Amino acid sequence: MEKTTDGIVGSSKLLAQVRNAIRLKHYSIRTEKAYLQWVKRYILHHNKKHPAKMGAQEVEQFLSYLAVELNVAASTQNQALNALVFLYKQVLKTELEQMHNIRRAKCPQNLPTVFSQQEIMRILPCLEGMSGLANKLIYGSGMRAMECLRLRVKDLDFDRKQINIRQGKGGKDRVTVLPSSLITSLQEQLKAGRILHQKDLTNGNGEVYLPHALARKYQNAAKEWGWQYVFFAKTTSEDPRSGKKRRHHLHESTLNRELKRAKKQARIYKHASCHALRHSFATHLLEAAYDIRTVQELLGHSDIRTTMIYTHVLQMGASGVRSPLEQFLTPDVMNKAVEMNRVKRW
Repeated sequence: MEKTTDGIVGSSKLLAQVRNAIRLKHYSIRTEKAYLQWVKRYILHHNKKHPAKMGAQEVEQFLSYLAVELNVAASTQNQALNALVFLYKQVLKTELEQMHNIRRAKCPQNLPTVFSQQEIMRILPCLEGMSGLANKLIYGSGMRAMECLRLRVKDLDFDRKQINIRQGKGGKDRVTVLPSSLITSLQEQLKAGRILHQKDLTNGNGEVYLPHALARKYQNAAKEWGWQYVFFAKTTSEDPRSGKKRRHHLHESTLNRELKRAKKQARIYKHASCHALRHSFATHLLEAAYDIRTVQELLGHSDIRTTMIYTHVLQMGASGVRSPLEQFLTPDVMNKAVEMNRVKRW
């Protein structure tokens, strides 16, 4: 076993094969990092034994270790299983007969955290800077956090007041609304970005990551203004795949930090990430009597049942049930009860 350049301990040849298989499938860089990390942990858990010499029994032992000893969430356990299934099927080309006995952990059906309209009114004025603008855009358009951060300049259509989302979750394109109230702020953001981009070009940089083979097909596109990120990072960094020095987009953690600061300033103590702003967008549209199919398209949900989860906040209490206690605690009923007791005493 030896240490690779990306800091992952394991067989460098095996990890290179996993990495190549992932890139052949056009998986995201985040999926690549996660899968490589799980392969590493799987190998180390079994004392650096090569996966080719192990099978379904070792996979089950590792998953049980995650669930019992580490008490990881069901989604984490399923991600580890996905990584190991990918390793055996796509890299080692091994079909294990016992693999059908491996059960995926059942993820709990948690209701999304949603900010009320009054809470949003208190949070929005507290959001500041580029991260604050991105959070406002997430609430105003219903985008996922990474969809917002990966926006390119060319994706903003100010005339039609719409945002073109490219390669969203599941590799799907869609269109969502661009709030009129954010147009001025976004235009100022683009002005600042263009000035920085010109400086990068002057310094011999100015390139941005392009998906798939677009960089080879359009050799100058990586330096064109239209392909630059709207929410750009303040510093350049090395691309983990190509090794080129580029200006990436903001990290998702900056959005959560800014929202956390804004919540504290607004004295709102709900435990929620910036994804709660997307949940709030959907819920508030439904509260405003927009058609659920329209909301589904704006959110990019494949199944309307996913969108239906937001209807839980449109009802009073649990599933719209009115407690029988309510009919007895109204002032009129209580006054009548007091009067009846007086009559009975006499």
